[in-house]
Amino acid sequence: DAADHIFDRVGLGPGTELLDVACGSGYAAAVARRRGASTTGIDASTELVEIAKRRDPAGDYRAGDMFDLPYDKESFDVVTAFNGIWGGCEGAVAEAARVTRPGGWLGITFWGPGRALDLRDWFLALGSTTNDTKTGMIGLASIGSPGIAETLFTGQGFNVVERGASASVLEFADEEIAWQALRSPGLVKPALDSLGDDALRDLLLPAVEQFRAADGSYRIVNELTHVIGQKPG
Repeated sequence: DAADHIFDRVGLGPGTELLDVACGSGYAAAVARRRGASTTGIDASTELVEIAKRRDPAGDYRAGDMFDLPYDKESFDVVTAFNGIWGGCEGAVAEAARVTRPGGWLGITFWGPGRALDLRDWFLALGSTTNDTKTGMIGLASIGSPGIAETLFTGQGFNVVERGASASVLEFADEEIAWQALRSPGLVKPALDSLGDDALRDLLLPAVEQFRAADGSYRIVNELTHVIGQKPG
């Protein structure tokens, strides 16, 4: 799993103070909590933040903006963003750098060239909705090109220590939670504005129906590219 790989690589364990940016429903932060870390998460979706709070009651989760993090300078040992930071998100990396302690770590994942992508049909369906959505997806996906993410890191003073690929598992208890998670990325906004929530839901959810179990839950596996960097200190 991508979260476990990054947490292993940065030595996350008891006493580590983690910030998960674009934390969604709190899956990765909950993994960190089980390892003994102190967990903080921020996401643009109020609905997903509420789920994260239920999943990890001891954590500090709030709705907010990754381009304007509400935390003091050098507050965290590890900052992560699992599919939250994309091409054009230099400001988010700058904020991550600001709140990372000297000697601390930044780890991000994003859709790269991996062939194992359960969300492929979902992306194709989303890209067919509006020209703005398709254009935005192309720009955001630019981070998957070799050297782009590394430049984001080094531009904020991080030393890149690893680029690789690993599996990521998305688990949603039911259709409503799945939809709240899948509609939350910023790249979905143009389609939401154009089609409305109900119409877009009817268009996109069938693309992941094959990954729905008999009990209504979803398990979606994707191969992600990750980049890990350390802040000098």
